[in-house]
Formats: sequence, C-alpha cells, structure tokens
Amino acid sequence: MRLLLVEDDDHVAAALSAVLARHGFQVVHARSGEEALQALLPAEREPFGVVLLDLGLPDQDGYEVCGKIRKRSAIPVIMVTARSDVRSRIHGLNLGADDYVVKPYDTGELLARIHAVARRRPSGEDTGPTPLAALLLGPVRIELPTRRVSVGDHEVQLTRKEFDLLALLAQRPGVVFRREQIISEVWRTSWEGTGRTLEVHVASLRSKLRLPALIETVRGVGYRLVPPPA
Repeated sequence: MRLLLVEDDDHVAAALSAVLARHGFQVVHARSGEEALQALLPAEREPFGVVLLDLGLPDQDGYEVCGKIRKRSAIPVIMVTARSDVRSRIHGLNLGADDYVVKPYDTGELLARIHAVARRRPSGEDTGPTPLAALLLGPVRIELPTRRVSVGDHEVQLTRKEFDLLALLAQRPGVVFRREQIISEVWRTSWEGTGRTLEVHVASLRSKLRLPALIETVRGVGYRLVPPPA
C-alpha cells in the first residue's frame, strides 16, 4: 500500500518511514500541506491507500489541509496531533478525518489504526448495513442508498464512519449494541484501542444531530439508539 506521510520534521519522518517500510508500506513523504496536496494530484499514478497527516505544518493548518483533501478525494485520513481534548478530535472528524492518533503514540497502535481505516470498501460500494431504502426515527431520516441524514428539514453532513455507526444503531432501536460488536462491524477490527475512537464518533453524532439523547450510553456495555418523538 502507498501511504502519504505529511510531516515537517525530517527526523520523525525518517524513523517512521523506516518502520512503515518494514511493514510493507511504500511511503511518500510530504513536508508541508502544499506538498501533500500536490502529491495527491497525479491521477495516473497508483493511488494512496492512507494519508497520515500531522497537524503541525509550517505552511497551513493541518485541519485546513484535511478539509482540502476531503473535498477532492475519499482517501482515508488519519490525523496525528498532540491535542488530546475531545473538541479537537471532533473538529477533525467533522472535516472528514477517519481517525486520529495522539502523540506520543505507540507504533503498534498506529499500524492498527492504519490497517483499520484501509479495510473499508472503495467509495460507492458501501450502501449501508441493510437493504432498506431509508430508516425513519422520529424526525431523523437515514437514507441508506445515498448515505444522507436529515433531522426534520435540515440535512446533516456526516463522515463515513459517523454514518455507518448511526445506521448500525438505527437498525434495531432500543437494542444495546456492545462496544466490541460496534467496533467489529463499523471499523472491521477487534483491536481494543479503537474504543476511544468510538467514543469520539458518538460525541460527534450527538453534536451534529443536536439530539444528545438519541444515542444512550449503557455503562460498561455499549450504546443504544433511543428514537425521539416525531
């Protein structure tokens, strides 16, 4: 797999590139946001499987770069950041990032996250977890073929994983989904560290839908969707 590493520190990039190469990745290193965007342009080359994007870039804010990447491509993006607060993570997910890794990170954790986001089906093939055309839950409408979500007359923009998570819970309203089951079906991995990513995605959904009670946390077990009144 080709991987685009966006990192302005040459020492960090060299060490990480060596590790990734040992695990079978072909790494292309970009030292700035502009270099990263240029690297993604040539359509005739073998496409990248993942972008590993550091937020501390010299020319552009990493969030801005992520937004530009998402406008032109569905390529999975993993943000690398020293900001561990939930708001920063939600902001990154809202811009279209698929995952994040907080510095300092374990190499095994990073590799697991790269493989997890790369396992997704190519864009356009995933039409939702059920053959139904739409799911109606009070004012919430989830259109599975088009992957569109609306609350009342307002359409809500969700990332790929946010939609997959919401669609999964919406299949069986009121039923508790175990964290392990959600991680397996949405992220297609059994790696335990993905649990924190799940929490951030749930928080982001509650914020975007403006229905904080829609997804209920069942302490020690998982989550369930509680349909609001119409």
